[in-house]
Amino acid sequence: MATEVAAGLGPVMAFALVGVCGVGAQWLAWRLRLPAIVLMLAVGLLVGPGLGLLIPARDFGALTGPLISLAVAVILFEGGLSLDLHRLGDARAGVRRLVLIGAPLGWLMSTLALVYAAGLSWEAATVFGGIMIVTGPTVIAPLLRQARLARRPAQLLQWEAIVNDPIGALAAVLAFEVVLVLHSGLGVTEAVLDLAIGIGFAAALGAAAGYFGIARAFRRGLVPEYMKVPVLFVTLLAVFAVSDAVLHESGLLAVTVMGLVIANADLPSMTELRRFKEHATVLLVSGVFILLAAGLDLAQVAQLDWRAAAFVGAVILLARPATVLLALLGTALPWRERAFIALTGPRGVVLVAVAGLFGQRLAEAGVADGARIGPLAFILVLSTVVLHGFTLGPMARRFGLAGTDAPGLLIVGGSRFTTDLAQTLAKADLPVLITDPNHAHLIRPRAAGLRTFYGDVLGEAAEDSIELLSFGTVLAATDNDAYNTLVATDLAPELGREAVWQIARQKEDRPRHTLPKQLGGRPFGGGRTLAAFEDLLDQGWRFRLTRLTEEYRLDDWRAKRPGALAILRIDAKGALRFVSDTDTMKAEPGQRILALLPPEAQDAPVVPQPAASDTPAPAPAAPLP
Repeated sequence: MATEVAAGLGPVMAFALVGVCGVGAQWLAWRLRLPAIVLMLAVGLLVGPGLGLLIPARDFGALTGPLISLAVAVILFEGGLSLDLHRLGDARAGVRRLVLIGAPLGWLMSTLALVYAAGLSWEAATVFGGIMIVTGPTVIAPLLRQARLARRPAQLLQWEAIVNDPIGALAAVLAFEVVLVLHSGLGVTEAVLDLAIGIGFAAALGAAAGYFGIARAFRRGLVPEYMKVPVLFVTLLAVFAVSDAVLHESGLLAVTVMGLVIANADLPSMTELRRFKEHATVLLVSGVFILLAAGLDLAQVAQLDWRAAAFVGAVILLARPATVLLALLGTALPWRERAFIALTGPRGVVLVAVAGLFGQRLAEAGVADGARIGPLAFILVLSTVVLHGFTLGPMARRFGLAGTDAPGLLIVGGSRFTTDLAQTLAKADLPVLITDPNHAHLIRPRAAGLRTFYGDVLGEAAEDSIELLSFGTVLAATDNDAYNTLVATDLAPELGREAVWQIARQKEDRPRHTLPKQLGGRPFGGGRTLAAFEDLLDQGWRFRLTRLTEEYRLDDWRAKRPGALAILRIDAKGALRFVSDTDTMKAEPGQRILALLPPEAQDAPVVPQPAASDTPAPAPAAPLP
């Protein structure tokens, strides 16, 4: 076995190992609620330098560099495809300042930190400093979701990461080309002309491919639906290859511009394209990071001295805060938001991938300390991700920028049933929001003092007004079965299908009206429709919230509440889970049960235990005319 490992796994087995390690690390991070990049780093180091199972240079040979380059190109294209300028909302001014002022300032500050703290040469520092503009779009999103940050600072951090992603790559390309020119002996005029032609060609090629090759072709129906994703993918590869042939590494700029043009073309097929890029990015981010970690030379890492620690400290405590505070100087943003953004700058896989790529190229070009860029990038990413992964939530609460820790419920549909349900949850200090596209349906919840949103929950106005990250569960319960199904189907990929529930459809039991199982949300309440729940309320049924204890368990609740219809369970952390069947429901001490009780069970005595509580719902509002 040792001989086989020493001889290498072979490309096929190595590809399989990269996939299993990368995706497996991301899944494990999701289960453990940890930053995925930390686990990918640990797994890559384990199978690479640790056990010697995967050595990219041995198992893939000369293909390693091109594979990483193509993967980074797709990742940056995904960043451009996320730049829908219509979705900036009230963060537009701050994002503009962080990009137009913050990116050059960040480049300068990072370069100074690399020169004076890390001890790099100006050549290597200028290239690496450009890459450090990137703040990790693949890392910031899960961190923000975990911290449950308020909408505006979350938008600023997320959009800064997305927009600066390609800008950092472009800055690195420019600096790298200048370094190559200095080492090649070309004249200044010739070098500037080569750069201008290459950058102009890359931008024009990306814009043309995005508009004419994809947007217009898709809009005119020149490409069938089943071929849109393949056509998009091969166009992306072709644009990257052609641009890269004109100016080395300019393909990264071309594919980013292409993604930006497509994102703002208002294509009806953008949902499918976004799903493709999300899936592709998960796979490629996993693969790139495992490859880079497995190919890391531990001897180079061991050579890092106190300067590496000084460099990380200078970036976190000096370069990042100075960049953000100067960029946002004079804006209307509250000082708390500015300070929070200044202290938040996690770096991610794009930084590591691009830094590793350019570090190798600089070393090949004769820049002696270019090989130090890769290890420094790993140290910076590991430090910032671990730091922010464990401190972002507490820091957001300290600055008063975090929502409630309890995951809330977003109810789509205003009615007597949803109003009484929301009132009971609100009394238990759980955040609830009721939305409805029909203004009249919101009269009752507004009269009850509940939070409401008038409009389509799937519309652009909702994206600017509703903080989806603060709601862990969605209930689609309007009087329109088709709209409920549309809402549940659309929100399920974003929030997770296990968190999206739908009230039963009126004609679900009729074969002509039965929909495929993959459409809609999860059922609850024993398959009762909205009309059935409303009838129960008319008959005098009322909501009751009961906490289970060691002395008052689920069996006691069933015995004391005959005929009760369990609606949902609330665990100790406030997470909600609707109940499909009361008879098969499972609940542990410490959890709460929200149920509808018939009139005869509402006054049933409860075992008088101090820790057990049976909280009545607020009195239902009188029927509206």
